[in-house]
Amino acid sequence: MSTPFDYIRKQQETFKEELFELLRIPSISADPNHKKDVRRTAEFIANQLQQIGINNVSIEDTAGHPIVLGNYLKAGPDTPTILIYGHYDVQPPDPLDKWETQPFEPTVRDGKIYARGASDDKGQLYTHIKAIESFIKTGTELPANIKFIIEGEEEIGSPSLVSFLAANRERLKCDMVLVSDTAMFAEDTPSITYGLRGLMYLEVEVTGPNRDLHSGVYGGGVQNPANALCEMIARLKDKNGVIQIPGFYDKVRPLTDQEREAYALLPFDQQAYNEALQIDEAFGEAGYSTLECVSGRPSLDVNGIWGGYLGEGAKTVLPSKATAKISARLVPDQEPKEIFHLIEKRLHEVKPPGVNIKLAEHHGGHPVLVDLNFYGLKAAAAAYEDIYGKKALFAREGGSIPIVADFAKTLNATTILMGFGLNSDAIHSPNEHFHLKDFERGMLTSARFFELLGNYIDK
Repeated sequence: MSTPFDYIRKQQETFKEELFELLRIPSISADPNHKKDVRRTAEFIANQLQQIGINNVSIEDTAGHPIVLGNYLKAGPDTPTILIYGHYDVQPPDPLDKWETQPFEPTVRDGKIYARGASDDKGQLYTHIKAIESFIKTGTELPANIKFIIEGEEEIGSPSLVSFLAANRERLKCDMVLVSDTAMFAEDTPSITYGLRGLMYLEVEVTGPNRDLHSGVYGGGVQNPANALCEMIARLKDKNGVIQIPGFYDKVRPLTDQEREAYALLPFDQQAYNEALQIDEAFGEAGYSTLECVSGRPSLDVNGIWGGYLGEGAKTVLPSKATAKISARLVPDQEPKEIFHLIEKRLHEVKPPGVNIKLAEHHGGHPVLVDLNFYGLKAAAAAYEDIYGKKALFAREGGSIPIVADFAKTLNATTILMGFGLNSDAIHSPNEHFHLKDFERGMLTSARFFELLGNYIDK
């Protein structure tokens, strides 16, 4: 009798051609001119789910692009329910002149599929669809109930998804969410992302005189907003990289010994890191490694700063205002709004006389951390080891996936981030690609995860 793994290996060419058909649809959610293409992609995904035997497949309209749902609830009420999440929309392909081949005509070279969406996220999403197919088509019992939620707005911030989750909480009820929209730490190095930092983003405007002034006439007699802004920013962090905002670290969850051991196992080359960035040395919070600083500890950075004359040549001007955009990457258990108010209070404290300041809070997101002892995480690690032949490593990422926090908040579900792509896949950039070997190994790993899951419940 054929097993799911036999089925996956035998169907590789078919699966590749199906993925190519999906990649050919320019589902650019940010471009209104591609609204019909986005809809067509949702219909393609829904049709795929129906063809493999998924039940109750539907295309749910939202204020933006549609969401595809479906389920396969054959395992019974006493088994886990897994919600598989992915997104079928893609980034714009610009700049087109940087692509070696057409972005929406998938091409294989050097063992990689080149196309927009190949890695982010059509190729990775497809691994789970095909893994589920392998069980259904071979008549192999799945040890879990499966639900799908596949959206078309991830690349524009998922504006419709949060309210959709809240309105369909019972319909989407699950024990865990399975997501493949991240990267492995390195090629042929299976790794699971178990933590994501949150985000707080603000803009601060410093104003002084009612107009730009001649620096020769007024310089030295009037507070310069640009100087004032630089002075204020300099007082937010000390020379050791420690953030100087009272209360900022109060709720920071310290790294455990287990987590620091996991960091130490990651194949990180500090010298190669510095050389790739062409810097003499890295800089971070004293007492922590570079990897710990960029993913396990909070950070505070200026993302943009401007004021006064920015054109060619010289203009002796004292600007009437200066502006900076500042972001903080957050770790459990920091709250974006609390951090905004702490920074706001600190900026008012360090504001020099002669200027006024105004702050605006922009988008943010909550941090996420999965318990390394969670049974689903253990099953995922075992699946990676069986397929890749290496023990899976555990890594936290410095970036944010806000929807993961929403799954926890709205559905009370733990998310497992099983990435099969690589950071070198050029997602969001020209020549995005996905290794064919990881497309196959992704399907096999997904199938093995479902097969093993029952062995790890309550263990």
